[in-house]
Amino acid sequence: MKTAYINDVAYPYEEGDTLLSFIRRHADENLVPTLCDAPNLDPFGACRVCSVEISQEKDGPMKTVASCHTPVVEGQFIYTSSKRIQKLRKNIIELVLTDHPLDCLTCEVNGNCELQTVAAQVGIREVRYPEGENHLEREKDLSHPYMTSDLSKCINCYRCVRACDEVQGEFVLSMAGRGFDAHIVKGLDQSFMESDCVSCGACSQACPTSAISDIFQSKAIQATETTRTVCTYCGVGCNLDIAANSGEILSITAPYDAEVNQGHTCLKGRFAFKFYNHPDRLDSPMIKRNGHFEKVSWDEVYDFITEKFKHYKETFGPDSLAGISSSRCTNEENYLMQKFFRAVIQTNNIDGCARVCHSPTALGMQRTFGTGAATNSIEDLKHTNCILVIGANPTDAHPVTGAKLKQFAMKSDSVTIVIDPRRTELARYATHHLALRPGTNVAVLNMMMYYIIAEGLVDEGFISKRTEGYQDFKEELMQIDLNELEAVSGVPKEQVREAAIAYATAANAMSFHGLGVTEHSQGTFTVMQIADLAMLTGNIGRKGVGVNPLRGQNNVQGSADMGVQPHQGAGYLDVTKDEVNQRYNKFYGTTVPKHIGYKIPEMFQAALEGKLKAIWIIGEDVVQTDPNTQKVIRALEATELVIVQELFMTETAKYADVVLPGASFLEKSGTFTNGERRVQAVRQVVEPIEGSKPDGQIIVELMNRMGYAQPEYTPDGMLEEISQIVPFFEGIRWERLGKNGLQWPVAANGTDTKILHQEQFKRGLGYFEFHNWEESQEITAHGKEYPYILTTNRELEHYNCGAMTRRTANEKILKSDYLMIHPEDAAANLINEGDFVCLESPRGKVDVRARITDEVKPGILSTTFHFPDIMVNNITSDIHDSEAMCPEYKVVAVRIRKSKGKYKKQLQDR
Repeated sequence: MKTAYINDVAYPYEEGDTLLSFIRRHADENLVPTLCDAPNLDPFGACRVCSVEISQEKDGPMKTVASCHTPVVEGQFIYTSSKRIQKLRKNIIELVLTDHPLDCLTCEVNGNCELQTVAAQVGIREVRYPEGENHLEREKDLSHPYMTSDLSKCINCYRCVRACDEVQGEFVLSMAGRGFDAHIVKGLDQSFMESDCVSCGACSQACPTSAISDIFQSKAIQATETTRTVCTYCGVGCNLDIAANSGEILSITAPYDAEVNQGHTCLKGRFAFKFYNHPDRLDSPMIKRNGHFEKVSWDEVYDFITEKFKHYKETFGPDSLAGISSSRCTNEENYLMQKFFRAVIQTNNIDGCARVCHSPTALGMQRTFGTGAATNSIEDLKHTNCILVIGANPTDAHPVTGAKLKQFAMKSDSVTIVIDPRRTELARYATHHLALRPGTNVAVLNMMMYYIIAEGLVDEGFISKRTEGYQDFKEELMQIDLNELEAVSGVPKEQVREAAIAYATAANAMSFHGLGVTEHSQGTFTVMQIADLAMLTGNIGRKGVGVNPLRGQNNVQGSADMGVQPHQGAGYLDVTKDEVNQRYNKFYGTTVPKHIGYKIPEMFQAALEGKLKAIWIIGEDVVQTDPNTQKVIRALEATELVIVQELFMTETAKYADVVLPGASFLEKSGTFTNGERRVQAVRQVVEPIEGSKPDGQIIVELMNRMGYAQPEYTPDGMLEEISQIVPFFEGIRWERLGKNGLQWPVAANGTDTKILHQEQFKRGLGYFEFHNWEESQEITAHGKEYPYILTTNRELEHYNCGAMTRRTANEKILKSDYLMIHPEDAAANLINEGDFVCLESPRGKVDVRARITDEVKPGILSTTFHFPDIMVNNITSDIHDSEAMCPEYKVVAVRIRKSKGKYKKQLQDR
């Protein structure tokens, strides 16, 4: 083993060690001070405070070097604290302090300032240099809802610039000027608000002083406690350190030791938390009487619900009741919700957002691999050579993972393939962007696989050993008409060929897909094709490969794992199978039904037909987010008892007969499962607001009221129960989760699984099955009368229906939904930037403000759906995936004109 010496003591070093990392591993972590170094940034060497002396022999000639970026050499002698080094460090800090305001006692980072700490460490008691020119007159920038700067306190360490570049990949911050005039600039020397800053806060967290900070003063030391938990927004599963004092949340930072996000998070995770104590929070159960909500006690509302539930069950049967659970709730709460309906009500009428948005992922991957979850981890980006991103805009919808994908795409030796109708941010950096027409994913992927086979690039060994159905698949695939598919998709076949060859010839290739794959009439078939691509090229079962769905909500994966779907119970066990039914009956101590229950669209149809009498909805604003809003409203109005459990009076809650105030992620404990199958601990930070209760507690209390004995809700107790019925949770225990959680399947001894299908697939052999492209019924039925295709997208600043983010300062950054329209289409319809556009489909009309851009092709429109005053889903259709009944949000036939609608004035006032 190779060794080097620290202060004459020999220690082994590792390949790639710098002097600083070597010293920190073997000696005191704080032995060598630093200012420009940060855990999530590359070594830089700007401040030289980390200087040490080195020699290639004992008592040999010395050389002074910056330890942060100097590599260790075998036999090297490193001296960390000689008198010369101590004098050098002290002199550097003295020079820094000549151009730094000495207002430490009133500074927000007093007591947590790295400059202050290093100054004390090197022994600064006075500054020997006389007062000279300085930059103390620099004005503060308070223009932004979150970000602040006071560059009079900047020490030119470049950490903010590097964080913006290396972590977020945004390149907003840079250094202008030279020598004494060198200074940080934002964008084109703009304010934070004017610049292209995405408000991720990476620069604020990186800054060693308070030169760049945020409105929450997240580096201040006012907090009396810090709690590690998991973000409530997208499925990335970022870890958060939440600072609180006396029951009030002060700020959020991102821990550097988090495997998921390594000290990074987006503006929602870091800053958009003030919804938790917003005045709009529901603070009491309510029952609607004579058209108005009345606040009632918990006892009264439980009595009311119990009486109604028992009446409907006895009078109309268990299937007259249904539940919709929430991907914003914990695993334990989702498990309890499905258990309530299966064991207490005795119906399989339980569904949720996990099935609505990603059911084609689960079904398609189950059919092909046997397991409907990500095969690999995001960390595998370090080991891949090619990424295929299809139907996803991760820099907006999954920002921390999106930043990593963007960093990958910007590397000159990497291959990035983006298949998306829009020129997304990632597409700008892509090696290949296949800008297909919405609804033609199957066509383009069939073309890709055709070329891989035709060019002789298949992995014959993998196919013969680990798959079945290939010959039949190949015979059908090779009969496709490339010219026809080129015409319908709008993608030149030569572009498809080049992308196919790039994917197939990469040593390792990973795919990532989102709702632009699943929310189509052929969503399940598209997922199967993505899996086929991986099998065709042998990109399964090792680091840097695989099929990786990007989950939209924080616990989409977990809610499906827990059985929030009408055809599969907890652990994806088929409810129709005798052995599964017997297992559930024994475990729950009651008779669980064997027939498949209602999916959400079927619930609404059953309500309209008078079959569904009661529905309990937790944390889902179906009126705003489900397709064909007017049909959803009619269904809710036709249901005799609608119970909505929520944080706010959402559009859905307005149609409720009973409203139950639930708790936010900050007010309860449990687990979320992110898109990598990583089960992580959600830890309570503050008490639920007065009058509300954790959602799991509400379910448990209603179970007991219904006569089904259930122990008091605790996360560790629920995990213990779940581990006994969900096979891949067998080894998961609360105390084993630690800081970074466990990736299922987890063995009984607690060993987790980073990569699936390494030796064989869950189903045995991977399964090839050909599916031809078919036009959406939306286009065949309405395309001539409604010639434009509308698709939907998310924006970085808001989340889903916006119920949480619209109650934070995010609304100051993005204030309304908008419509992306190509300049040719805008000109043809006399539409100017900012005009209101009337979007009309066979279901209705909405007015949306125009954003003219060439990010969409002519004939294609795209809009967001975060604001209830627009209600875009008034115009989306009932058409759904042929296999999983996932709504087809991504293909809506519309026509457009400049708006003269009755809502235009209201929207302009907004």
